Amino acid sequence: MAGAPTDVSARRILALALPALGVLAANPLYLLLDTAVVGRLGTAELAALAAGTAVQSTVTTQLTFLSYGTTARASRLFGAGKRDAAVAEGVQATWVAVLVGCALAALVWAFAHPVALFLTNDAGAAEAAVRWMRVAAFAIPLTLVIMAGNGWLRAVQNTRLPLVLTLCGLVPGAVALPLLVGRFGLVGSAAANLLGMGITASLFLLVLAREHTGAWGPRWEVIRSQLALGRDLILRSLSFQVSFLAAAAVAGRFGVASLAAHQIMLQLWNFLTLVLDSLAIAAQTLTGAALGRGSAAEARRVGTQATGFSVAFSLVLAGVFLVLGGPIQRIFTADTAVLDALVVPWWLLIAMIGAGGVVFALDGVLLGAGDAAFLRNLTMGAVLLGFLPLTGAALYFGWGLAGIWAGHLASVLLRLGGVVKRFGSMRWATVGEKRA
Repeated sequence: MAGAPTDVSARRILALALPALGVLAANPLYLLLDTAVVGRLGTAELAALAAGTAVQSTVTTQLTFLSYGTTARASRLFGAGKRDAAVAEGVQATWVAVLVGCALAALVWAFAHPVALFLTNDAGAAEAAVRWMRVAAFAIPLTLVIMAGNGWLRAVQNTRLPLVLTLCGLVPGAVALPLLVGRFGLVGSAAANLLGMGITASLFLLVLAREHTGAWGPRWEVIRSQLALGRDLILRSLSFQVSFLAAAAVAGRFGVASLAAHQIMLQLWNFLTLVLDSLAIAAQTLTGAALGRGSAAEARRVGTQATGFSVAFSLVLAGVFLVLGGPIQRIFTADTAVLDALVVPWWLLIAMIGAGGVVFALDGVLLGAGDAAFLRNLTMGAVLLGFLPLTGAALYFGWGLAGIWAGHLASVLLRLGGVVKRFGSMRWATVGEKRA
């Protein structure tokens, strides 16, 4: 039996989005603490940590489909009044997390040395990175289990519990971090990470065991559908990674000041995407539930209202960055050369924030509908047709950082046009039915 019509009030959106933001921000905040603690050991240890966390992040962030894909599929079931089936979708996602996570952990363990040497180009730092990576590898399946847990809990419109479970692991890990690093050196950092992830993953599994009432074995037809959706989301994520790597490579050609300014811009944009993505998670959850009730009209209304809230919020953020641009920049640097390099890109960033209010909200709507193939193609097209040509031109004509961030803005604007057109067509409303 279908549930009640979706509540898309501002209060409901924020009730889902704010805890989701806490979960999204938790790991970056922990990594900042980790960097600060390990940095006291020395430059070689910090370089080793950078190499290890780069591998860990690359391996795990490409598998965010365990969160977003699970939410897309399970939220439809929840909206149709099939809460038990929505939780069962989480069981299958957890199987994927364990199987894929163990395979990835084995690969990291086996190839840790050549990868670390390639990233550090220093034998001593590489050896330290190998030790870190081989301990942290055990956290890979735990991280993926947490992603799957976030996915099905968001689908049943519970974003508060994932935040609580995340903090239950994060806080002990953060407390243990300086103690373990002080006792065991760099390996203590990996052990603290493993401790925190182990606690959180165990709690997610306990919640799943409490909620699930059916069979626990893997259902391969469901897993195949999850992996098909995951393929599209992985390719989409890779497109973002290509653009970020290319931007950093080109920014470095314009000198140290440009590269430093680019790093400031990139970290601010990453933070802003976390904020806007929390609203997208709310839109995804509510859209999937509406479609699960079989009401495309209600799903469209959810998308329209969620986008309105997201746009209003993004305009407030853009206003803050417009009015307080100077003070915000000076938090990160007092170097006049870096500040000069930020002048034009800063205006482009403000434009990206405004456009992002629509892009991220409608991304969430389309993800909630399971329209991942369209988002994959759109993102890849935006990178190929918008970002890469302008960034290449910036390198050729010497446009500097302004050209690189013009490429980022072009990519966002192409995505904006694509998601608006797709949303208006309503073809997204039937895509998830074919995947189910």
